[in-house]
Formats: sequence, C-alpha cells, structure tokens
Amino acid sequence: MKYRSPKSRFNVDLKFRTYDDVEKTGVIRGQVVDFLDDPGRNALLMKVKYDNNEDGYLIAPEGICVGDYVELGVQAKIAFGNVLPLYRIPEGTTIYNVEKTPGDGGKFIRSPGTSGTVIAREAGKVSIKLPSKKTITISSESRAQVGIINGGGIKERPLMKAGTAHHKHKARSTHIWPKVRGVAMSAYNHPHGGKQHHVGKPTTVARGTPPGGKVGHIAAKRTGRKAKG
Repeated sequence: MKYRSPKSRFNVDLKFRTYDDVEKTGVIRGQVVDFLDDPGRNALLMKVKYDNNEDGYLIAPEGICVGDYVELGVQAKIAFGNVLPLYRIPEGTTIYNVEKTPGDGGKFIRSPGTSGTVIAREAGKVSIKLPSKKTITISSESRAQVGIINGGGIKERPLMKAGTAHHKHKARSTHIWPKVRGVAMSAYNHPHGGKQHHVGKPTTVARGTPPGGKVGHIAAKRTGRKAKG
C-alpha cells in the first residue's frame, strides 16, 4: 500500500460546475464563503455559494478574500477568479485551470503559483503558453479561470529536517521518498554508480579509447558485485 494515493482522504473532486445554458448565454454569480486546504493539492480552494443556491469549489487565485464575488459564464468580467470560455478572454491575459476539452472541468495549470497566457486565437482554436513554456492549441469553447493560482513559492521554503520531509511525502503518497542519488549506488544498480561520482555508463573502457568514448570505469579491473568466498 506504500506510495498509493489516498483518494479517500481528498475532500474535493475539483471541477467546474456543469456547463449549462446559464453559462453559455449569460452569467452566474457566486460569493466566496470559505477556504479549504485539501490534502490532494498544495493550492487553497475557495468554497463558492452561487446565486441559485448551489455550492461548489474552485482553485483560489492570488488576492481573493472571503466575501468577494466570482462570475462564471460568457458574460463574466475579466477579473481574478472568474471562469470564462477562452474565446471571451483577450490575448495576453494570465489564466489557470484550463479545460482540455469543453466541459471536462479543468485539466491544465493547477499547481500553486502557476499561470498560463493566451497568446493567439483563430478559427475556433486558442493557443496557450503553459508554465513550462510549451504552447498548446485547444478549442476556444474550453473554459479557464482568470488570474494566478495562490501558494506561489511553497517549494522554496526549506523543510529544515528529514522528519518534516517524511510527513510531507507520506501525506500525499505520490512521491517515492527518500530518493537515493544514482552516483551513490553501485555500478550494477544504476548507470551513474560505481564510486566514480560522475555521470557515465557502468562499462569498462580502455585507456586508449578516443575522447568522447571515455565514460564509465576507465581501465577497471572489474565491475559489479564482488563474488563471495
């Protein structure tokens, strides 16, 4: 069971509300009533009470407070936290929580402190620059939130001790930790191993090998595990 993601402990299956006729033709308004720290993600979520008495959760942008209002729909304003289809968002706007296909609830750009940018629109398609600098092209009917996700810089804070790192990774169970460096391993366990402490292949190379081929163990007497006895 180690490293299995504890889905039962996650509080919210985070998605946009169903893309109905209200959003397709007008706007629905909601008030931020609370914030939620979900174990499933590092960014805070905001609980929204909509005008039609529905409750929902959205990823909170930077700068939003309890009591503020957000809007969803084609007639929504270009303001932090609001959800609009991409064809209504001007070029150069920072966005996050972008749908891959219209109505899927949001797939791209959901990590703390990240945001993407709308860079071009044409023929029912919109090009978006992701935080990784990669550019993707998706349907202009897909929805996105305006702004920057809260929690930026969370990975820059030092953990200070191994116990803190242990509890951090155990809570999420999504990363194998601790992780041993390849150069600290033996040659038969990892391509970087063998006490050479440099990135190379665990192969024996002759001293007369031309430059560019001298990788791994140079003129080693043996490689691998020593035989017993």
